[in-house]
Amino acid sequence: MSDSDLEASEAEGLAAAPADETRLDEDDRLRPEYVDEVIERLEAGDPEGARALVEPLHPADIADLFELVGSDHRRSLAAALADLLDGDVLAEMNEWVREELIDELEPHEVAEIAGELETDDAVALIEDLEEEEQRAVLRALDPDDRAAIEEALSYPEDSAGRLMRRDAVAVPEHWTVGHIIDFLRAGDELTTDFWEVFVVDPAHRPVGTCLLSWILRTPRRIAVADVMQREQTLIPVDMDQEEVALRFQKYALISAAVVDQAGRLVGMITADDVAHIIQEEASEDALLLSGAGVEGDINEPVLDSYKARVRWLLANLVTALVASTIISFFEGAITQMVALATLMPIVAGVGGNAGTQTLAVTVRALATNQLTRSNSWRAVGREIRVALLNGLSVALVIGIGVSLVFRNPALGGVIAAAMMANIVIAGLAGVLVPLTLEKAGADPAVASSVFVTMTTDSMGFLVFLGLAVASGLVG
Repeated sequence: MSDSDLEASEAEGLAAAPADETRLDEDDRLRPEYVDEVIERLEAGDPEGARALVEPLHPADIADLFELVGSDHRRSLAAALADLLDGDVLAEMNEWVREELIDELEPHEVAEIAGELETDDAVALIEDLEEEEQRAVLRALDPDDRAAIEEALSYPEDSAGRLMRRDAVAVPEHWTVGHIIDFLRAGDELTTDFWEVFVVDPAHRPVGTCLLSWILRTPRRIAVADVMQREQTLIPVDMDQEEVALRFQKYALISAAVVDQAGRLVGMITADDVAHIIQEEASEDALLLSGAGVEGDINEPVLDSYKARVRWLLANLVTALVASTIISFFEGAITQMVALATLMPIVAGVGGNAGTQTLAVTVRALATNQLTRSNSWRAVGREIRVALLNGLSVALVIGIGVSLVFRNPALGGVIAAAMMANIVIAGLAGVLVPLTLEKAGADPAVASSVFVTMTTDSMGFLVFLGLAVASGLVG
């Protein structure tokens, strides 16, 4: 390095130093005190002060800040930040918060932000707009960007075509490593985020891939065909994003080529894109199991949350009525021995917990392809064995406890037998219900919990009260 270059480098470092000193420490970002201070400056009519506080933040932190300040301050915060509210911030923003802010922007402003983003992020920004607004934004886009986004929107929702980036780096297989290096250095318009170069044949079909680390360590004269890895994982453009995520996990991929029906390279998917999908799918399954709806989110409009949740509460009401009907058949027995009314919720409750445990394991195994038709019966057998061991342990404890507390060994024996039976039933229901729904083409995460709860409650009451009558404990 020459003296002049060294001096220039030192000058740049000195110029950058003050900016680094103004950045917030990691521990200070988005603390309640910090968020309160931003809100106070907005309420005091000091947008410049609010901007000075927010400017040092990373785009992802700015996105989180919009969620934390609440809907009544978001518009004033957006006005204060102005040009800081760019594509990088919107790409990291919560879907509901982003939608609320986008509604406040003109189509040309949305188009300007979308033009700064990678195609996949731009699609995520535009796809949720109303059809009329979507067309207005597309008309305001640059023709090349519009064509890429319109093509992406033509693919099914949650498919690889929506997820992929169009600007994959591809080279012909007759090139040398030197040709690739020169191409990468001269390509000002190439994407900046990539880890491998895809090698294609004359029909633009992927035939291999070269990691950047290989390219940098290989002599320039070596032919690409001699160093590329011919085996690669290709992602069909219409593949569901959940399956894409499973492939990335299974084969430890950093990126993968996306191909159309003719096998031609049309884009790539990278690990950072898949990380978002894994988080989304995991959150979705958890929400579905709880009955909170697919889109459950603390920023979701109240009416949307109501519509998503009330139908499952009504379904649970129906299952509760089934259990109540069974109890009514044994009203006479309960009247004779009040202890039955005290103990029967324990049988149903523990059975419900056992079923939920099995259900969670089964739904996760189905979602990750660990459980398929080839090993489903083995999984059923495993859960029966687990249920028998759990049932034996819990039955022993509850049986001895009830015998001592109520001084009635017969009652202890009845509740022990009922507990054992209901835990085994719960284990079977927890694995068979989601397997049945999966085979029927339904999402097992959506309705499994309702059926499992109905089974464990109803059977718990039926077995316990039925055994109490059959054993002669009550007349």
